[in-house]
Amino acid sequence: MFNSQKDQLFSLIKSLTKAEKRSFKLYANRFQGGADTKFIQLFDVIDRLAEYDEQEVLKRLPEVKKKHLPNLKRHLYKQILTSLRLIYIQKNIDIQIREQLDFARILYGKGMYMQSLRMLDRIKKIAVDHHQDLLHLEILEFQKMIEARHITRSRLVENKMEALLDEAAQRSFIAHSNNLFSNFNIQVHGWYIQHGHVNNEEEISAINEYFHENRPSEFLHNRKLTFFEKANLFQAYMWYHYILLDFEGAARYARQWAGLFHTQPQIREKDPDLYMRSLYYLLVFLYLLREKEEFAHYLEEFQQFEADNQDLLNDNSRMIAFTYLNLSRLNYYLVSKDFQGGEQFIAKVKAQLPRYQEYTDVHRILLFYFKFAYLYFCLRKFEKALEYLNQIIHLKSGHLRDDLQINARLLHLICHYDLNNFDMIDYLAPSVNRLLDNSSDVSQLPRLTLRFLEALSKSPPLEHPKAFAAFQSQLKIIMQEPFERKSLNYLDIPAWVEGHLGVVRKERV
Repeated sequence: MFNSQKDQLFSLIKSLTKAEKRSFKLYANRFQGGADTKFIQLFDVIDRLAEYDEQEVLKRLPEVKKKHLPNLKRHLYKQILTSLRLIYIQKNIDIQIREQLDFARILYGKGMYMQSLRMLDRIKKIAVDHHQDLLHLEILEFQKMIEARHITRSRLVENKMEALLDEAAQRSFIAHSNNLFSNFNIQVHGWYIQHGHVNNEEEISAINEYFHENRPSEFLHNRKLTFFEKANLFQAYMWYHYILLDFEGAARYARQWAGLFHTQPQIREKDPDLYMRSLYYLLVFLYLLREKEEFAHYLEEFQQFEADNQDLLNDNSRMIAFTYLNLSRLNYYLVSKDFQGGEQFIAKVKAQLPRYQEYTDVHRILLFYFKFAYLYFCLRKFEKALEYLNQIIHLKSGHLRDDLQINARLLHLICHYDLNNFDMIDYLAPSVNRLLDNSSDVSQLPRLTLRFLEALSKSPPLEHPKAFAAFQSQLKIIMQEPFERKSLNYLDIPAWVEGHLGVVRKERV
């Protein structure tokens, strides 16, 4: 379901909108007759197929021999991308600059180097205004090459050459610095992916040492950082604090990251994906902190941006918007405890999921399923919760993050308990125990919860209220430990225990 291997050309054609197909046909029909029309016929054949079948393609195109089909497919693939480039050149500033840079190279090749220089001067300003640092550097290097090889009369203008050389040197320095900051961001994020959250003082020392060794400190002083240097730096600090289970610190740097786009709003248009990513992670940390009002504020900002900029978003951006925005909306229903509203919203998300499922990371899809399951669990619709949990647990391919697997398995057992399926707990508990043993990032709470559920399944129901009370006392002690903070992120075991004790109190009254 999630990792189907499809023909690249087939996937590209199926991803096209009606408008993109129409533009391709207009672009392609400029060819007349001969072999050129065959790629248009191939496009039509593949567009009509529900699944790619090479034999069916050859059957519908009898004039195309099997040995010629790969070359024809490559030609069609290139033509589709070329037509898409003509569409998106109006939306992507970097594509616009690259086109003008290509034109400047063509002019230079024709011997019109003065015209080439004038074009380079014009697009250089655009690159600067839109923080296209690498393209800016490429333009400068091209200008230097022309100036070095030809008499351009630039030396008659006072300090023009010196200014060009100074600008190139400064831009090279910034490009190097920005590379180090982006490396730093990736390195810290990579530490979290590999090691997860800290579990003890030794791991705190290890991440502190790693963080300070890799931080490009020499570039933090004596100059103003560029937009993307700041963005990478704030992300690195955000991940650092998250690894340390300092959700307040992580949220603080996520706010600064998102705030960069308020100071330079034109970059929201240039890189909407990065802007939406900043809002999503800020919303994640606000969810973990249960900051309902601030969460609502940034969720509204996210929703407004997505609604106002539909025309600016490409397919990838729409997929990101769908995933990040709807996961955030589900979190808002949870943090607001509006479980019935969340249940109604599930139907809207499910209706749209198939459209994005093929191109979305499997973990994101299953994260949706876990949110669905948790909402149903909060509504005490345990059978519905199990439907989605089973899809997570029984996935045969793809690597899931340990925290998602562990939370899904524990919630799965809890649902079976609340359905009085005690035999299922006995049957499933050993596999959950093996999962916990094989995970490198497990705190005390999941292990205690598993042992508690195993004990409940073996004890008489009349003894369960007493067992819940004793377990609650245990929880109060271990939840005082800072390294247990992560255990409450997405599965609130203490709230479940309190719910059962509350039912007992009501029955006694």
